[in-house]
Amino acid sequence: MAEEIIINVSPRESRVAVVEQGLLQEIFIERFHNRGTVGNIYHGKVVRILPGMQSAFVAIGREKAAFMHITDLIDSRKAQGEERGTDYRYPPITEVLHDGQELLVQVTKEPIGTKGARITSNISLASRYLVYLPESNHVGISVRIEDEAERSRLRSLLELLQDADRGDGFILRTASEGVAAEEIRKDADLLRVRWAAIVQDGKKSKAQSLVHEDLPLPLRVMRDIITQHTERILVDSSNTFSDLQRFLEDFIPDKVNCLELVSKEIALFDEHNLEDQIEIALDRNFALRSGGYLSIDQTEAMTTVDVNTGAYVGRKDLEATIYKINQEAAAAIPRQLRLRNIGGIVIIDFIDMVNEEHKRQVLRTLEKGQQADRVKWRITQISELGLVEMTRKRTHESLLKMMCEPCGTCGGRGFIKTAESVCLEIFREIQRKTRDFRENGCLIMASQSVVDRLLDEDAACVSELSSALRMQIRFQVETSYSQEQFDLVLTSNGKR
Repeated sequence: MAEEIIINVSPRESRVAVVEQGLLQEIFIERFHNRGTVGNIYHGKVVRILPGMQSAFVAIGREKAAFMHITDLIDSRKAQGEERGTDYRYPPITEVLHDGQELLVQVTKEPIGTKGARITSNISLASRYLVYLPESNHVGISVRIEDEAERSRLRSLLELLQDADRGDGFILRTASEGVAAEEIRKDADLLRVRWAAIVQDGKKSKAQSLVHEDLPLPLRVMRDIITQHTERILVDSSNTFSDLQRFLEDFIPDKVNCLELVSKEIALFDEHNLEDQIEIALDRNFALRSGGYLSIDQTEAMTTVDVNTGAYVGRKDLEATIYKINQEAAAAIPRQLRLRNIGGIVIIDFIDMVNEEHKRQVLRTLEKGQQADRVKWRITQISELGLVEMTRKRTHESLLKMMCEPCGTCGGRGFIKTAESVCLEIFREIQRKTRDFRENGCLIMASQSVVDRLLDEDAACVSELSSALRMQIRFQVETSYSQEQFDLVLTSNGKR
């Protein structure tokens, strides 16, 4: 399907949108005060080892120490190659690392929530056609290359690329399909030269410092995302346009003519209706064409997607109605996960279906939609409860968490206590402090909605409490208070 890449650059951020037929498929955002770290290589220093978790924390010069597991230290593919046919058992991490040890590490996951970055010592370097594994002899070919003749050609090429003396490895990316051997060889040579420079820089650098920074967002997109289906690349910054032009001329010359510079006077994202689509992607609910909708809730542990019939009542029988909604939802969910950049565990709650063939068709539609995803994923069968469990690799914060913060009123719960609940809390608090308030006065400071209820629906309760404690109760509206906030102030002789 024809694809457009739209790049908006401002003094504070870069945004890259991938669009198909006017629909936003993916959005990438990089803010200059907090640039991404995935792919960066650091001179790290071990600050804490957790033997019970086979893990360690490594200081890399960022606010939080990065996390490393034993599997990030030892290349299991190489180990299993040496002990083929057996399950490789990792040694205790204390035999591999010690406090204060310095080593080169690469960020594989951005800090998410309260967690620091995830790092690995199994460093890899990416180019247009290859991923270089300097300290591993692993070789591989992208699973997206399906033609057996082409895979055979590329396997032969990999054998020529490998250097027995170096003991390094390569993975051929999807973009290498049909590319001449000489072009791929040039990529391999460039990556080896880059790695040698990184090793030298690492020896000269101090601990907890950056050794190698990955490309800025617009250039990463050219390297990783541009495909044969990309027809236009629009950018509204002349400096970024020049950088992209040089990059394309050097590495992807057949896409130079796709690059277009757009005047700054044009609001590029508004022109293509992308701002509105981003706003929709921040909403909890996503409307389906039929009238049904998805409810997408992100939590620390997982994301849940609930499929609802909404206004759709169907035309035939109940099973046909449910099948149509589930099919439409299964087609929409993969795009929503990509667009919202949702990763980790995802639980999809389809409407219960009885027909087994309908279940298979819905699952097939879901899997087909995920085929276009650049991120690794795995889907289970539909359970008896109509649930589908899936995982999607998470390397960055979701769009919601990048652009939004928890509500200061509800603390991210999505709910606040009702005025009735707060009034009952006030009554209980007064009763706890009976000795303080008896024969004195009490000033209740609360929000407008709570005070309104105390003067109206709960007026009888207030009067009864005032008589029982022989005290005067007065009220004061505090406009700055949320509905859940209140204060009780002791007054003498009815005065504050």
